[in-house]
Amino acid sequence: MSPLNITHHDAVTGPVLHVGGDLDYAQATALREQVESLALSPGQNLTIDLSGLEYCDSTGLTVLLAARQRAQTAGADMALAAVPADTLRILTITGLGQIFTIRPGSA
Repeated sequence: MSPLNITHHDAVTGPVLHVGGDLDYAQATALREQVESLALSPGQNLTIDLSGLEYCDSTGLTVLLAARQRAQTAGADMALAAVPADTLRILTITGLGQIFTIRPGSA
């Protein structure tokens, strides 16, 4: 198990969270809290860069959905960037790939 590592920086378009390690039941709360603490404004774009993600379980997917909902509630958009192949496969199989905006490169 790899510890979850989240870093944050602000881009011109809005906040960017870089997520690395395992996004699982034991560690998903950290990402949820980080997203909830963000000051999102209408028109901004929250980007969650998953280039360092090693593992994502169903709890991790739920947190990503909650982040999308949080952004929408604030009038902002949300995108996932640099989604690893195994996570992208899960998003595609579950139909979530059609719900999320997915960008190929790192943010």
